Amino acid sequence: QVQLVESGGGSVQAGGSLRLSCAASGEDYSTYYMAWFRQAPGKEREGVASIDSDGSTIYDDSVKGRFTISRDNAKNTLYLQMNSLKPEDTAMYYCAAGRGVVPILTLIVSDFTHWGQGTQVTVSS
Repeated sequence: QVQLVESGGGSVQAGGSLRLSCAASGEDYSTYYMAWFRQAPGKEREGVASIDSDGSTIYDDSVKGRFTISRDNAKNTLYLQMNSLKPEDTAMYYCAAGRGVVPILTLIVSDFTHWGQGTQVTVSS
């Protein structure tokens, strides 16, 4: 089991930057594949970026070139560096973890079994 706690959200103007963190507690964090999701009011939760246990990454097209996902297994922490933020990035951001027989890269909600409580990101124009 792993417990996830996000931090780093806030309010910024368009073009600004934020770095989200997700602190994980529990055993074998390094064996989990991790991801960031977001959910805006009235919309479905969507995958933003994912990283597997080997450090490979994938991104949703809407954030490619602007967001960077990374993990520090020694600190049991997942990060999301967000640059060139846009108003449409406004959402609650969630950290998620999953574990399988082999490492996978996925942005599908149902592939993840553990979720944090979320941190709000608001981007004003």
